[in-house]
Amino acid sequence: MVNQTEAIAPPPPLTRRARTKRLFGQLRLLDTLRRDKIGAIGAVLVVVMTSLALFAPWVAPFDPLAMSSGNRLVSPSTTFLLGSDEAGRDLLSRALYGARTSLVVSLTVVIIAGLVGVTLGLISGYFRGIIDGVTMRFMDIIFAFPTLLLALAVVATLGPEVRNLVIALSIVFVPSFARVTRGAALAISAEPYVEAARSVGVANHRVISRYVLPNVMAPIAVQFTISLANVILVEASLGYLGLGVPPPTPSWGAMLASGKSFIELSMWPSVVPGLFIMVTVLGFNLLGDSLRDSLDPRLRLRN
Repeated sequence: MVNQTEAIAPPPPLTRRARTKRLFGQLRLLDTLRRDKIGAIGAVLVVVMTSLALFAPWVAPFDPLAMSSGNRLVSPSTTFLLGSDEAGRDLLSRALYGARTSLVVSLTVVIIAGLVGVTLGLISGYFRGIIDGVTMRFMDIIFAFPTLLLALAVVATLGPEVRNLVIALSIVFVPSFARVTRGAALAISAEPYVEAARSVGVANHRVISRYVLPNVMAPIAVQFTISLANVILVEASLGYLGLGVPPPTPSWGAMLASGKSFIELSMWPSVVPGLFIMVTVLGFNLLGDSLRDSLDPRLRLRN
């Protein structure tokens, strides 16, 4: 007679290589982009904008801080490809360096918020009970505040510095990761192999790291992509209000704010950063939607 515990014994823990392979197998990124043209467009936009940001020192035609009083508010020309601002600074160079600022801040925020949010979500979804109740009620309190308003309040309290901006945005985006992770962790924790691992005395932290976490990485990856777009928008909004990255560092939001005062004389100081924001956010949103659709079994069957 087969022992019941042996019949439902947990599978052997996956190696790091196997967990990585499973994650990319779940995402099926290349297959998804091959079938989903919209997602492929988003991936191309993300790659292009990221490459421009990384290679800005070599791509930018001018120093983004160099001013020229004789070239104020110049329209696009062979010298200034996208025009110049009110101080005679090249808009293309400033937009490229602004991309570096926005992407670095956004990536830092999403990594911090992801680490904290995923940890809270795993603990909450796995242990449930009072831990789940307290953690999720605290996340609900943060969610109750509008995203921009909460970030604005934190930055205004701490001061307009890059470090404070990262702290403020990280606080705002932690609940998103926590809720997504908790929902997936609740479903995985109810699986027979997880219950079997508990019954044979496997430590909770090993169950979470070996069985629960690898199976919730796919929705976390989607949330990571979509959150990047949202952080870029909020960071630009704070920069527009004067609470973003402090000058003279180029920032898309600050460029929009300074350009609006001269909109009647030249539209380019406002149009250029706006276009960069639109293209970058559009790319991350299209890529995130494509990943989400590839992970939804109902949408896969429909396609």
